[in-house]
Amino acid sequence: MHLKNLTWQETESYLQQRKSIILPIGSFEQHGPNGMIGTDIICPERIAQSVTEETGILIGPSISVGMAQHHLAFAGSVTLRPTTLIAVIQDYVTSLVRHGFSQFLFLNGHGGNAASVQAAFSQIHTEASLGRSPKDQPELDLVLCNWYMGKRVAALSDELFPGIEGSHATPSEISLTYFAYPQHKKNVGPMKPRIAPRGGFGSATDFRRKYPDGRIGSDPSGASAEFGARMCEASSADVIEQLQDLEFI
Repeated sequence: MHLKNLTWQETESYLQQRKSIILPIGSFEQHGPNGMIGTDIICPERIAQSVTEETGILIGPSISVGMAQHHLAFAGSVTLRPTTLIAVIQDYVTSLVRHGFSQFLFLNGHGGNAASVQAAFSQIHTEASLGRSPKDQPELDLVLCNWYMGKRVAALSDELFPGIEGSHATPSEISLTYFAYPQHKKNVGPMKPRIAPRGGFGSATDFRRKYPDGRIGSDPSGASAEFGARMCEASSADVIEQLQDLEFI
């Protein structure tokens, strides 16, 4: 169930039963030779779809562009400044709180967003602590959930991709995108080197120099829609368990 597909009356009816909402957040960045640029938003959106089918929890508007400055040396990548992303998150939450939502799960597909999301949460709570929020505003539950860090996902990754998962352009996330969009599977030759180098990075130029094909520590050449279906199932179960623990559903 997506907020974008509801009328305002249907939204009011939902709020009479629940105050919770999932907000997918990702990034718009290169994902190596066989990964789609939208990988980091495709993954949480597809998982959220499975979660809503199971639980009925509402899916709100996605934040598709994140903090990805380090990918800008690759064609097609787009970034927000951290301060811009923080402001966007604040505006999403403030808008939805006005209508009665108070439990927010940001389902994240991009590690580079984490610091900005947590900073936005701190900013929102600080406004309340300083008395700058509406006096009748309820206590807000603001939760960051990285789909790729769940216990079921980690176990499945170890089973399917031992030693080749890496940290960017991973076989897990690329498999999940192939499950979501099987018609867009990229057929490329062998990765060279098979397993990409690992390490840190600074600017976009530094990233491109260290990781010329865009991967970090991964070999996603074996990614498949079949593996992606299993990854989606595992992550959905992780997310639902967290929602239950939080009493969002």
